[in-house]
Amino acid sequence: MKASSLTITVGLCALAVAVFAADKEEKITLKVGDSAPKLQTGKFIQGEPVKELAKDTAYLVEFWATWCGPCRVSIPHLNELHEKYKAKGLIVIGQDCWENKEDAVAPFVKSMGNKMTYRVALDDKKDGGKGKMAETWMEAAGQNGIPAAFLINKSGVIAWIGHPMGLKESTVEAVLDGTFDVKKEAAAYREKIEREQRMEKLWSNFGSAMNKKEWDKAEAGLTELEKALPKDEQDSLVMPRFNLLTGKKDFKAAYRLAAQWSDAHKDDTHYQNELAWAIVSREDLAERDLDLAERIAQRASDAAKSKDGNILDTLARAQFMKGDKDKAIATQEMALSLARGKQKEQFQEVLDNYKAGKLPKVDE
Repeated sequence: MKASSLTITVGLCALAVAVFAADKEEKITLKVGDSAPKLQTGKFIQGEPVKELAKDTAYLVEFWATWCGPCRVSIPHLNELHEKYKAKGLIVIGQDCWENKEDAVAPFVKSMGNKMTYRVALDDKKDGGKGKMAETWMEAAGQNGIPAAFLINKSGVIAWIGHPMGLKESTVEAVLDGTFDVKKEAAAYREKIEREQRMEKLWSNFGSAMNKKEWDKAEAGLTELEKALPKDEQDSLVMPRFNLLTGKKDFKAAYRLAAQWSDAHKDDTHYQNELAWAIVSREDLAERDLDLAERIAQRASDAAKSKDGNILDTLARAQFMKGDKDKAIATQEMALSLARGKQKEQFQEVLDNYKAGKLPKVDE
């Protein structure tokens, strides 16, 4: 089952983010505009080994692991860049990182076939630890998740850092033809980091106030967050505000907020589902508006054209809690038909509970 966003909004903000925000600035020693660190790879699984970054050659170093779902999605994109620009001097290196089972890397690469034809290297872990590349590249750059990519220009300077799916071909082409403005990009990257640090501090303050039930401070924190966020990102505050109101036991205001927000954002499937799921799943809610939860979940499902299993799972729970067992079973069967992998087992268990007349427990 899906975990409530309250866990993210309160727990992570107050704990993980607080520590991360405090240390991030001093941890980040590698930024866009800096010279790339030396390569300290382990064995190359595929392609001619690269021992050092050569002058007059551009490199795209992408960190990934076999267990990483998003990495599997980005691999074909990396391969397209490799195939398109290898003749123009771009060398793509798939740098395995934080791997659980290194002996699984070679079979994985082989199974990818022509979707992963670029060089692939293991990390250097002979001295123990996370690996040399993980430490001198990822950790130094403050990159805490994979996939992550570093684009190096022909002078050995980092021109771009980010999620590989966000790397534009125009950026690669500008690096290859020498027209990419590294100084300008470096300044923009520093501004981005500074903004992230400010936002992390604000989220940390809000999370801490929520944990301490200091509602006035939490409200002030949300106001500061709203001021700091661009208008197109302010929808992300609907769940924190809902959690604040329910934390205060002001359920009337919380459900009024949910209803008004839903009416104004009928096509937003993500936060519609988040709101509905919070109403039907949180154990700390002394009052539940199940009619509202069903209406919001149905609206989210309609917007998703009934093709999102997670939303259908939420809708089924709302229907069951309202006493409509047959409708809940039919909806959960639709959710199950869309599920894959472990989720299929989870949704089947939920369906079995509904058929037995039991409300499934929510896994945190």
